[in-house]
Amino acid sequence: MTNFSVLGTDMHSHLLPGVDDGVPTMDEALEVIESLGRLGYRRLVTTPHVMWERYQNTTQIIRDKVRQVQEAVKKAGLKIEIAAAAEYMLDDHFAELLREKDLLPLDKERRVLVEMSFLHPPLALQQYLFDMQKQGYKPVLAHPERYPFYHLKMDEYQALKAAGCQFQVNILSITGHYGPDVQQSAQLLLRHGLVDFLGTDAHRIRHAHTLHAALRSGHLEKTLAKHKFSNAQLTA
Repeated sequence: MTNFSVLGTDMHSHLLPGVDDGVPTMDEALEVIESLGRLGYRRLVTTPHVMWERYQNTTQIIRDKVRQVQEAVKKAGLKIEIAAAAEYMLDDHFAELLREKDLLPLDKERRVLVEMSFLHPPLALQQYLFDMQKQGYKPVLAHPERYPFYHLKMDEYQALKAAGCQFQVNILSITGHYGPDVQQSAQLLLRHGLVDFLGTDAHRIRHAHTLHAALRSGHLEKTLAKHKFSNAQLTA
């Protein structure tokens, strides 16, 4: 059975307790972290939502909370590195943060994980992507396969790529966890070589259990063997 050691780093999860719709407690955070370590991950960059209408997480809140998780991981004796960035909703508040250069990037190359509504893309999407790059940030779109308005629309995906956007696909999308439409879109992106990163998007321990089951079934072995991903390039 293969595992995710070929990736090394997971760069999309919600493992800071109590700050968004991810793990509610430190105990569950540690349970998920331990489980992801057994899947072969050596480093986790967790990415709480910054979505101002629901989760008003600031840079300071995230930094304070990740320190608590790092201390708990060390105390528990878990041999896995924990860092934090954020998953930013492309909204008016994001525009303010961008103007202030108050973003938490995934790595030293200043890649920033962004998302959009599942109902429709933001009207200013192209402007957001342009402004990010003008400020020296590199946009990484979280789970492009999950947005219904992009399903199987290669011209839309190619347009985002042409605008300088990298793609992070959820591993669970490849397994069919979110349904056949999402799975087909994930497979389309893989076939065309458009996937830069794979992420767990783990919110709860059940997601880690699903990933373990997918590995045991051999469902992901071909994907990990056939395609090259850039997770290992995400260095602090």
